[in-house]
Amino acid sequence: MHAGFSDLPIRFDDVSLRAGALAIIDRISLTIAPGAPTLFVGPNGSGKSTLIRLGMGLVEPSSGGMTWGGRERNDSTRRAMVFQRPVMLRRSAADNVGYALSSRGLRRNDYRECITSLLERVGLSHLADRPARRLSGGEQQRLALARALGRDPEVLFLDEPTASLDPAAIKAVEDIVRATAASGVKVVMATHDLGQARRIAGDVVFLVRGRVCEHATAEKFFASPTTKEAAAFVRGDLVI
Repeated sequence: MHAGFSDLPIRFDDVSLRAGALAIIDRISLTIAPGAPTLFVGPNGSGKSTLIRLGMGLVEPSSGGMTWGGRERNDSTRRAMVFQRPVMLRRSAADNVGYALSSRGLRRNDYRECITSLLERVGLSHLADRPARRLSGGEQQRLALARALGRDPEVLFLDEPTASLDPAAIKAVEDIVRATAASGVKVVMATHDLGQARRIAGDVVFLVRGRVCEHATAEKFFASPTTKEAAAFVRGDLVI
């Protein structure tokens, strides 16, 4: 982990994001604190992915304010993100990781050792020389995680990282996510999969129509949701 300043907590203060008259995110106030993974859950179109992008600093709110570790400036290199469909460079798996490391100014020997370590961490060391675009979907997602971890982040944002993957690939990604969280990295993840939220979340932020409908520990959210929308979602009912 880096020394010095921290990006945590991340605070959303009455944040909205609009596209014309449509409120994609509607007056959200939320604190993302250090600790176990925070998962954003909710029906499709509820604003999960947009909230991830706001937290990462990829988009700016239409109104309201955000701070990272008490700072308003969004110029940190201590955050990393993995998208649902990551783009692979036309290079080997090792070179994809190497590209992510290029901004860290590592010495040559440390650079090679770091690539090896990261590929081992995600179970891809045996595929180091394979073109990244020839990897399976699950392998590409694990490679995207290795690239993100190569930034040595304090906060790792994940936007539906296991969507469309088979069960074995989902387990492999979830194992990496849990190990990453256990190492002290704050994981913030969007998912529509309630089973996944049960397996990973420390706390759950439940979104409906761009608003936070409920925010609670995972245990409390699944055992005794306090809103009718959350209760319906946990039962598996449609929430519109």
